[in-house]
Amino acid sequence: MKARSKEFLDRAIAATVAAIEIYNKPDFLYREEAFAVLAINGWELLLKAKWLTDHRNQIRSLYIMEPRRKLDGTKSKKHQIKLTRSKNPFTHSLDFLAKKLVETRAFDENAWANIQALMEIRDSSIHFYNRSGAFPVRLQEIGTASLKNFVAATKSWFGRDMSEFNFYLMPLSFVALPNHTEAIVLNSEEKRFLSFIESLEPTEDDANSPYSVTVNIDIKFTRSKAKDALGVQLTDNPNAPEIRLTEEQIGERYPWNYDRLTKECRKRYVDFKIANKYHEIRKPLLKDKRFGIIRFLDPNNSKSSKKPFFNANILSEFDKHYKKK
Repeated sequence: MKARSKEFLDRAIAATVAAIEIYNKPDFLYREEAFAVLAINGWELLLKAKWLTDHRNQIRSLYIMEPRRKLDGTKSKKHQIKLTRSKNPFTHSLDFLAKKLVETRAFDENAWANIQALMEIRDSSIHFYNRSGAFPVRLQEIGTASLKNFVAATKSWFGRDMSEFNFYLMPLSFVALPNHTEAIVLNSEEKRFLSFIESLEPTEDDANSPYSVTVNIDIKFTRSKAKDALGVQLTDNPNAPEIRLTEEQIGERYPWNYDRLTKECRKRYVDFKIANKYHEIRKPLLKDKRFGIIRFLDPNNSKSSKKPFFNANILSEFDKHYKKK
């Protein structure tokens, strides 16, 4: 029998995949609204899975308690489970769980700000409607960041690899936008909505953090000179087409040296020490190109001087071994 937290995790992933599938349909007039509803559902289930993990899988930890009523109608000191209209237990909201996890530094503030933006889209979709031409663009920026954050949180909390799913939204270049978007005049409700979204975006963003409030997407099309040109991707397959990254691209992908990684670990964990444990965790991760590489002074000579460089994603692996502040 699955642990309750595992059941919540599986359902959270299912809801998020459903949100992506609906958004990426070729012709779906309610794509943004449906995505927001399902994506928020996925986040609530994910945070409940985390909450249960942190509370020994006790389902009662999710229940809302309220004072009992005495016969005279006054409140008692004793509490009881608050019930819904169907007499099922009321559970804590996404808002409550996210704030509690942020307070304990188990959840990133930017990820919570992103969820708040998504919740505002969800609420305005359910209780009213969105007609602004800016709405699809902002939804994609928020939605893409939400999926990025969801993958990072799932990996950090549960060690779950999302590579089995296609966690991406179809670029707006492939999604038809309303005609004459620039001619649409925003009403007061839409102006307040867009102002609220902008207020959630940080003035300074940590480029190395796996979490974001919004993500800008830049799509460019180029014509290949060769009709039979091959598409390539990063892979360890020796038979795959070979590509070469420039020094600048490598630096962007692996910006941290050993000293920077050590500094980030000291800032992030309460029990971190430069000891054998640290080295035993770090060294094997250099074999995985998601986390780091070893660069040689002479690329053609494996005996030349070498130096390791790391991607910020490596912190998700250290999270499994150290306690975050």
